[in-house]
Order: sequence, then structure tokens, then C-alpha cells
Amino acid sequence: MQALPPSDWSERSHALAALLAQVGLGNRLAFQELYRLTAPHLFAVVLRIQGNRSLAEDVLQDVYVNVWRAARTFDAQRSQPLTWLGSIARHRAIDSLRRQQTQPDTVPMEVFDLPPGEDERAPADELASAEPGPLELLERAGRARALQDCMQALRPEQQQGLALAFYQGLSHSEVAQHLGQPLGTVKSWLRRGLLALRNCLDRAAEREH
Repeated sequence: MQALPPSDWSERSHALAALLAQVGLGNRLAFQELYRLTAPHLFAVVLRIQGNRSLAEDVLQDVYVNVWRAARTFDAQRSQPLTWLGSIARHRAIDSLRRQQTQPDTVPMEVFDLPPGEDERAPADELASAEPGPLELLERAGRARALQDCMQALRPEQQQGLALAFYQGLSHSEVAQHLGQPLGTVKSWLRRGLLALRNCLDRAAEREH
């Protein structure tokens, strides 16, 4: 059971603490309201550290996934809601900066087959782009984990080719040049990798339903 907030808190802090208590119980409407009230502040916190607006938006999604999971651990006797939320935001932003040093930037994606005859189109152009609502963050987190697991199940050359294509937005020809492989070979890797990836993700989706 969460401790009661101190009586000298502001009305806003009391309201946020009440929302966190409800989020800790799995209340999605409370989560949506918490997002609405705090997202601008937390985005500013992340952006000051991350600097890259696009990456900061991705980090913000991660922040709220963590808030959803950890809300039940919020202790009103130890910190105010915005202080607690800001701490999560700062840690996730710093983690994001560290990851940039060791791996390519990632983007939210949906995976599609490579269309025939589109050799020079970057596979990233086939991705759907849409801004997520607050309640979509939880579903996005599950898809991200499934995508990571499915990527790791691919052959090494398929993983490398898809990483260059999707994460860095390279065209087929650019991927072939980067890997020092014939264009036809790279196209085959990408096509087979995408097919295997989609099948794996379809199976993961079926297991969730």
C-alpha cells in the first residue's frame, strides 16, 4: 500500500500522486491522464539531455513504459511525483546517449515485404510512421521486444543487412557497397530476412491473443 502524500504538497502534486497510485493498480485511464499532464515536462527533461528531438521522442515512450511498470513502487514519503518521474526520464535519456555509442539508432517500424523492382528505394521508406497515443506505448513495448527477439533469430548476414537498411535507411545498393557483396546477394538476404522476420512477428502476435 502506498504511503499518503504530505499535507503541504501542492494540489497538482496530490493529483499526480493519486494518478500514480491508480496506475500502479493497472488503471489505463489514469495512465492516459498522467501522460497528458506530465509528458511536456518530461519531454523537456529528456530533450535537454538527449539533444536530438527524434531520439528524445523515442526515449519519452520508453520513460512511460517504465512508469507503467514501476508506478506501484512510487513512495510519496520519499519524493514528489514530478521529482520521481523526472528521475526516470533523466536515467532513460542518459542510457539512450550511452547506447548511441555502441549501436545504430532505431526507429519504430512495421515490417513489409520488399516490392519487386524497387532496388534503389531504401527499405526504411516502406515503414509506416504514426505518432503513438499514450495507451499505445505499452503495446509498442511488447512489439519492440518481439522484434528484438526475432532479429536475433536471423542469420548474421541478414541481421547486418536489415540493420543497415532499416536502422540507417540505406538503399539496397548502399547496403551492398557497405558489405562488399553483390547487389543480387544482398537483395536475397534482405528479402529472405524480411520474410523470416515477418513470420516470426506474426507468430509472436498470435501467441499474445
